[in-house]
Parts: sequence; C-alpha cells; structure tokens
Amino acid sequence: MSIGGTPSEPGPVSTAWDAPPFDPELTVALAALGDEAREPFTLENLAARQERDAAVRPRPTVRDLRADGRFEVDELRVPAPSGGRDVTLVSARPAGIAGPLPLLYYMHGGGMIMGNAWSVLPQLLREWALTLELAVISVEYRLAPQARHPGPVEDCYAGLVWVAVHAAGLGIDADRIVIGGKSAGGGLAAALALIARDRGGPRPIGQLLLCPMLDDRNNTFSSHQMARIDTWDRTSNATAWQALLGDLYGAADLPPYAAPARATDLSKLPPAYIEVGSAETFRDEDVAYANAIWQAGGQAELHVWPGAFHGFDTFAPRAALSQDARNARSRWLRRILTQSGASCGPAG
Repeated sequence: MSIGGTPSEPGPVSTAWDAPPFDPELTVALAALGDEAREPFTLENLAARQERDAAVRPRPTVRDLRADGRFEVDELRVPAPSGGRDVTLVSARPAGIAGPLPLLYYMHGGGMIMGNAWSVLPQLLREWALTLELAVISVEYRLAPQARHPGPVEDCYAGLVWVAVHAAGLGIDADRIVIGGKSAGGGLAAALALIARDRGGPRPIGQLLLCPMLDDRNNTFSSHQMARIDTWDRTSNATAWQALLGDLYGAADLPPYAAPARATDLSKLPPAYIEVGSAETFRDEDVAYANAIWQAGGQAELHVWPGAFHGFDTFAPRAALSQDARNARSRWLRRILTQSGASCGPAG
C-alpha cells in the first residue's frame, strides 16, 4: 500500500469551513479544555512536554489496580530483545475466575513519545476484563526519542512471545490472544500482527486498532485538512515520527514494522477492528489501511465516527458518540472471543 511520498513540511493550513465539523458534544468538551489541548508538539518543546506528561499522567499502583481484590495484578519482567533492559508487563485479570482466560495484549497511546502501561488499565479492566472475562496485559515499551525504532516494537514483540510461551503459568489461553492499542499503541499492534505473521510467531485472533498511528509520511488529505484543528495535528505527528525514526525519517525503504501503512502485503493477518474520527489527522491513513486489508482478502471492521477528533472518548467520555464507540468495540471483542471459543471447543 502506498500513499504519498516522503515526509514534507506542514502544508497549507485548513480553515474551519473546509474541515468536517466536530460533534456538538465534543465541541463543548474541547472548548472546556482550552487551547492547551491543541498545542502542537515540536522538536523544541518535546522534552518539556514529556516531562510535563510524566508528572501529570496517572500511574496507578498495583494495589490501586487490584481494586480491593476484584482483580489479580502483577508486574512481570520479560527478557529484553538484543540484551537490552527487561521489558515490564502489567498483567491483570478478574479475581476468582478459574481456567485459562483469553487475553487482550495492549499497547498504550501517546504518539510513541508519552504514556505508560499503568494509566490505561483502570478503564480496560472496568470495561472489558470483568464483562468479557478476559485477562489484560499492558506493555511498558520504551519511548522515543530515547529509544528509536525498532526498540519500542521489539519490546512489544518480545513481551508477546514470552506471554505466549508462558501462557499456561499465567492462566492465559495462548490460542485466544487479541492484540490492541490506541493511537501509537494501535500502530504498534498493527506492526505486531505483521511481525508475528512474518516470523512465524504467536498468532493473535484479532487486532484492535483504535485511531492507529500508521503512516510516517504524514501527507494524506486529512493530515492537511485537520492541521492546527485536531488535538493531534500534522505538526505533532511529524515531531513524533522524527523522534521515533531519527535518521530513518523520510527513508523511501522504511520497513512496515516501523510504519504499517508502508506494508505492501496485508494478507493472512488476523481480523481487524479499525476506528477513527471523521475530523482527525489519521482518518485517511486508517481508512486506507482497512481498504488494503480488504483488497488483500482479509477481514476488517471499520468505524469512522462522525465529528470525532483524535482521542475524543478520552476528552469527552460521557458524550453519546464516545459511548457508541465503546459499545462497538465491546461488541467486536465479544464476537471475536465467542467465535474463537467455539472453534476451540469440542465441535471445532
């Protein structure tokens, strides 16, 4: 799949009238956040923004995540790829459920430059672990620019392989693993699906790609259309890709494990759930990725939420559109897990 050329400088700034309008509820929520919510990341302010994020982003403890005994939670250390530092996995599951559970192996968002494995778990556990009776493992992968590609994705793959090998001891069904993530984490999940296929690694039953960050070239129509409008715009995106890729930024032969939109073969991948907003930077690259999966004979469920900007359900969790998105994700997960359970049963 090919879209555009090499990365370029930010293009013409779109005006409000030629960008899709935000959903009314989301507009109110965004206005309440002030201009800071759309302050772009640049190479000049990146270090300060990272320090600020690390200081204010929640990082619940294992005790917090256990929620008075409702969940079993442990921090695991996995041998790192290429002899680097160990990879931390935060493993959680509903307490008191016997037997191996299906697993959501999850990568947090943050543009490859922010975030942590702990902050995403309360919502994942509340919305999915209890209702779907599944285990969740969140990956603390290294962040850019301190770690360049392939460091972060290899961290995630090392954790996935380790979990699959040790599934029995973890109480996990190795044949029922869904990989997933949001934004940068969605891009990492898409890359994991490609790596696992190409290396003959673990075979996930699905990939949950929430507004995934897929294309380093940053030159789609929507990336120009939503410049200085979306919460994660073209300038921030270019900054993050440069932080991740370093000298590889702009390379014509960048591997798809760095930017899955570069993949020319999307066949034989697990079924994908792909969602994005109509009013966000990643819209066109995410729609193109779903289309490329279909053209390769694969399965993808695509949702384009009207009037949604990047991270809309985080900024406005009570909005009707956010609730619809969460419900759609849950329905897909339940369906994937039910189908996989039936295929693994006596009649399968």
